[in-house]
Amino acid sequence: MVQYLQGKAMKTAKKLADGAMEMYKFPSKQIGFSDFGMPMGMKLDPENRWVKKAETIPWEEIELRYAELFKNRKGNVAKPLRLALGSLIIQTERTISDEETALQIQETPCLQYFCGMPKYESKMPFDPSLMVYFRKRLTPEILGEINEMIIARAESKPKPPPSDDDTDPPNEGTLIVDASCAPQNIRYPQDLSLLNEARENLEEMVDEMHDLANGQKPRTYRQKARRDYLKTAKKRQKSQKEIRKAIKKQLGYIRRDLSIVDTLMANGKTISDRHKNRLETIKALYQQQLFMFQNRTHTIENRIVSLSQPWIRPIVRGKAKAKCEFGAKLDISVSNGFVRLEHTSFDAYNESENLQEIVERYWQRTGHYPARVLADQIYRNRDNRNFCKERGIRLSGKPLGRPKKDAAMDKKVTRQDEIDRIEVERKFSHAKGSFGLALIRTRLEETSKTAIALSIISLNIARIGRILRMLFRWLFAKRKFAFVQ
Repeated sequence: MVQYLQGKAMKTAKKLADGAMEMYKFPSKQIGFSDFGMPMGMKLDPENRWVKKAETIPWEEIELRYAELFKNRKGNVAKPLRLALGSLIIQTERTISDEETALQIQETPCLQYFCGMPKYESKMPFDPSLMVYFRKRLTPEILGEINEMIIARAESKPKPPPSDDDTDPPNEGTLIVDASCAPQNIRYPQDLSLLNEARENLEEMVDEMHDLANGQKPRTYRQKARRDYLKTAKKRQKSQKEIRKAIKKQLGYIRRDLSIVDTLMANGKTISDRHKNRLETIKALYQQQLFMFQNRTHTIENRIVSLSQPWIRPIVRGKAKAKCEFGAKLDISVSNGFVRLEHTSFDAYNESENLQEIVERYWQRTGHYPARVLADQIYRNRDNRNFCKERGIRLSGKPLGRPKKDAAMDKKVTRQDEIDRIEVERKFSHAKGSFGLALIRTRLEETSKTAIALSIISLNIARIGRILRMLFRWLFAKRKFAFVQ
């Protein structure tokens, strides 16, 4: 009996020590091509693109990092990492919904192999609602680590050990830096439509808190307010005077509804948590719109452009297609053809402030500074120029001051830098055209940042796939030429 209790105590201690891993069940081994079970008469093509992509991702290393997220020792066993990350990559590349992602995995054997399933199954692999939890668990920080693992495996270059010499290693390589905006899938914000939506939400709150036993419902004039809104909104061309008059009326209706809601809540009425969050957003929106109306301006700090996603801010980019975009602003860096997400924020910021941190992270990864940094004009302020000059880094662009006598060579170098910097523009174009960066469809702040990070990972996986296909074609052509000889 004593030995039994001692053994049980040792098992309990081991469970407590390994508590972070107990909610997650590791697969027996990584799924290989020969291990995947197919129905009788069917065969999986080894040259399938999803089979090739599965070979470029270090699933086992990523799985160890993923298991650290589960610290609770109770509850259901979580879905495997390969299924979670694989389904998100499939969704990002095909730009489809959660339901369509689960259905396509159910219908396609190569997608099931990519997601690590041991054999082909005709049933749905998971409930589509789990995709939201996959995006919440795989945060942008974790996806950044996964991106580094994928790049390290593709480059097959371990970080050099620190040398005993005091001399710094010579600068080497090229670092390209640029910023862009990932637009969010929201309705184009107009002051009148935002105020109308806020008024309708307040009327829903009044309906929720009103009790028939308390007598007549407070008057909100909702029908008259709706007519006043449609009277202006339905016009194809609206003058500034008409818009201002309509906004003034909607502000009056919202002020009345807010006082009714505050009175009901003061009398002990309650509303749902969703409506509580929306009420705080409406109050902030009302104060902003009232300030802009009274001061005849369209600019205010932290301007709300969506009631359902109040963290979104207008990002002024000055592009010909859209001078102002509504979504997250992001910085990326490109080195050796691979992309890294350096910074993401829904607030507008000056991207030149992040250049020094990006260069320092390059030094931490490689052990040396880049020989040159290719960046846009906004990055070339005096602080960044001095920072690069102290470290022997050549920052692209014309130097400050009067041009030198032998400026022909400088013009040639500047022109070549401009040509090489086009690579980062191609990366943005590819990510927005093929991997969903042109329109982020997720509706939460954290999952939107996850969707942006997934676009960068999918971009790198696609590049590795192209390299492998080119290598395979070269080897095939070389073997065919040797056979002919």
